[in-house]
Amino acid sequence: MATSGVSQPKAYDLLSMGRSGIDLYANDIGVPFVEIKSFAAYVGGCPTNIVVGAQRLGLRTALLTAVGPDRVGDFILHFLNQEGVATAFIPRKPGHRTSAVLLGIEGPASFPLTYYRDNCADNELNIDDVRAAPVTDCKVLLIAGTNLSQEPSRSATLYAAESARNAGAAVVLDLDFRPDQWRDPRSYAINMRTVLRLVDIVLGTDDEINAAMLSDAGQITLTHSQVSDARVAGDVEEGIATLLGLGPRVLLQKRGAAGARVHLVQADGAIERIDAPGFQVEVFTILGAGDAFASGVIYGYVQGWDWYKTVRLANACGAIVVTKHGCANFTPTLAEVEAFVASQGGW
Repeated sequence: MATSGVSQPKAYDLLSMGRSGIDLYANDIGVPFVEIKSFAAYVGGCPTNIVVGAQRLGLRTALLTAVGPDRVGDFILHFLNQEGVATAFIPRKPGHRTSAVLLGIEGPASFPLTYYRDNCADNELNIDDVRAAPVTDCKVLLIAGTNLSQEPSRSATLYAAESARNAGAAVVLDLDFRPDQWRDPRSYAINMRTVLRLVDIVLGTDDEINAAMLSDAGQITLTHSQVSDARVAGDVEEGIATLLGLGPRVLLQKRGAAGARVHLVQADGAIERIDAPGFQVEVFTILGAGDAFASGVIYGYVQGWDWYKTVRLANACGAIVVTKHGCANFTPTLAEVEAFVASQGGW
């Protein structure tokens, strides 16, 4: 089964919508957060990482985010322009700030995050911003779960998904579960179940799938950073079946080092499963791996590849990024992915 049915001409292969910010990654590796002496500055935010990754793979891309009238906004726009991502649709929001994230690298499994998203510019994306963007002139619209955490971004995202789908685009949802961005974890589940009727392809981990189908907030356990260590109890197979019953035709279940599993809804309602193994690498930091994975998925989809090859490419993108000290700045080109896959024994 081929991934893509998109053949009509569009100005952009991908329009990615949602948060952006400056990522400050600790240069001091293996030390407690309180002992960090310096940080490296990169560009971040799930939809921003994804659009940069897709651009580097060779797609025609645009980003719909918002930045403040500040130096951090200048930093992000400068990077995106250098990468070739279209920035003409990114508004400045007077009175609001571009967001920031601080990341520590304490050990192989400890990456504490601190978000600075109060009065955040990208949460102020509104319906008029969507109307000014090419939501009807793209093959794929990528949205993320955090987009729906506040108004007016919530309504803008729903409007974008509805408009893109009506224009024949595929709508991809990265579940992007960030518990501390929601006043009530149950709100995340309610909003995900609302947007899923407008979505074709979903990407998420087991915890994100369970969180999206959550009915009891007591099932969530938050430890350490409340972001990187969120754990959500639940039967993931039951959650997958429920999620696919809400409208999406494809779910890509991210399984870390094990790779990914594709769940495809067939015409008769049966679910076909395809496993694509991952690649063995030495992990430096896991942050950004899922975003690189999403870039690979979207690239394969637009190219019309079968799902196995698409997800192997996506797994390779993620495997490369987990060995790096950052997200968007380190996403690979197609040539780099092909060389990596060849070194690992091929597709």
